[in-house]
Amino acid sequence: YKKKGLQELIRQISQNQVEKVVVLYKDRLLRFGFELIEYIASLYNCEIEIIDNTEKSEQQELVEDLVQIITVFSCKLQGKRANKAKKLIRELIQEEADGKSHKSNVDTK
Repeated sequence: YKKKGLQELIRQISQNQVEKVVVLYKDRLLRFGFELIEYIASLYNCEIEIIDNTEKSEQQELVEDLVQIITVFSCKLQGKRANKAKKLIRELIQEEADGKSHKSNVDTK
């Protein structure tokens, strides 16, 4: 729900700037909670049209939902790892910079 595009769409719907939202697949708008966005849109007389309404079995939908859940969590995990690595690099650079400035102060004394 934190995606800028989704938040902007909700803002525009709530300001009656959008009459119709067209998406190819239901999960392209939102992985989970589509019904909530659909309800919000209906409150503002905005229609959501899904072009590909291919019927899926319950098993197929369940498998797709599980894959999406795993994808979301693995992306979050990768993001945390990337942030941790960036933080370590920044700390090393700062320590190196502090060491150089300390060394230059010692040399001048």
